Amino acid sequence: MNPRIVIVGAGPAGVRAAEALVDAGVQPIVIDEGRRDGGQIYRRQPDGFTRAYASLYGSEAAKAARLHRDFDRLRPALDYRSETLVWNVTADAAHTIRGNVTHTVAYDALIVCSGATDRLLPIRGWNLSGCYSLGAAQIALKAQACAVGSRVVFAGTGPLLYLVAAQYAKAGADVAAILDTSPPAGFAAMRALLARPRMLLNGVSLNATLRRAGVRIWNRIVPVAIDGDRFDGVRGITFRDETGATNRIDCDAVALGFHLRAESQLADIAGCEFAFEPESRQWLPRIDADGRSSKPRVYLAGDGARILGADGAEAAGRLAALAALCDLDHAAGKRLFAAESAALRATLATMDAFRSGLARAFPWPHAHAAALPDAAIVCRCEAITAGELRRCVNELGSIEVNRAKAFSRVGMGRCQGRYCGHGAAEVIAHAANIPVEQVGRIRTQAPVKPLVMDALEAEA
Repeated sequence: MNPRIVIVGAGPAGVRAAEALVDAGVQPIVIDEGRRDGGQIYRRQPDGFTRAYASLYGSEAAKAARLHRDFDRLRPALDYRSETLVWNVTADAAHTIRGNVTHTVAYDALIVCSGATDRLLPIRGWNLSGCYSLGAAQIALKAQACAVGSRVVFAGTGPLLYLVAAQYAKAGADVAAILDTSPPAGFAAMRALLARPRMLLNGVSLNATLRRAGVRIWNRIVPVAIDGDRFDGVRGITFRDETGATNRIDCDAVALGFHLRAESQLADIAGCEFAFEPESRQWLPRIDADGRSSKPRVYLAGDGARILGADGAEAAGRLAALAALCDLDHAAGKRLFAAESAALRATLATMDAFRSGLARAFPWPHAHAAALPDAAIVCRCEAITAGELRRCVNELGSIEVNRAKAFSRVGMGRCQGRYCGHGAAEVIAHAANIPVEQVGRIRTQAPVKPLVMDALEAEA
């Protein structure tokens, strides 16, 4: 009746999973790579920083404050391990490292709430100093209270593009422009987005705020190149507008992002099955309505399984935790699951309808990746070009991404394909003239992130 349940991540999904377990009388082990709870979207500012919640989180300030307050309340009932990386998962244990000391943490159930990272599209010059992901630009603002440049262009697509640009504008940074590859949302997308009218209104409000601040928004753009050199970094960005005309904007930084990708590496290492989702053109782990993966005793919640946003992550985290307790035949957990599961599933269905609308409103611009010039870098860690990937296809018959990885080293660097994998797959698919799902996905291997060479195993 005292199951050992490990939660990975202390963002919205992880906090609500922990809360559900505590409500059932169970003390979970919460392992978080971050220094403090909140995840990326509700990242807490460092000690000594005094910026108001409204300034940091905008329209989501009340939700951020509530999540932080609830986690502070839960802390005495948790075994909370911050600044700790889960670098491997085996049949009944999570393997962690903090500093240079590793631990093996056995579990009866594992709930992975790993969140999402930026989905990036290779652009010629994106390897220059001064090009950041949207998430990195946001971290700089929240955690270091600084901008990534003195004049920043925000390029890509998706809600995060507008959110981070608005946060920069509100903080007084010089936002040179927003370059969106997507057209204004059409009727079908807007109808799906009406599943969450308040969120839709927040998006409209963000757009209006940016325009009032004098930020020019370009739609239907085609990125050509991020300009600069290896000595001075970014100096500007060149793109084609919807008329086909070429434009250039001077800047010293570019924040780049094309919506989000699920941080699903731990699910992969744990042996969970994946399926291709055509709407977003990415591989996602299979889960049932309650968050159960294909692997017994492994549960997946939040954006690491489905990109449903912070509200969806909170509901998914609580549901997955209650499902785990139910499967473990925990009496109090079974009662809570019976009482709450139907409402939580209904909430997630609404979030999923909204997710579908976002996928239509901000489509992944795969054609841009396919049209990359041969000299463009696709894998920044290993400096692998689009031309090298095409050579792997045309000369070596590498039409599967892991075979191309073996020949070219794409995805073998520090990020292990997180940021180059999707773009590389699109380049390979176009060169081979096959659907991108036939190219597959880069398989994850432990360690999920690089470890220090002097790591020591802690005594039991």
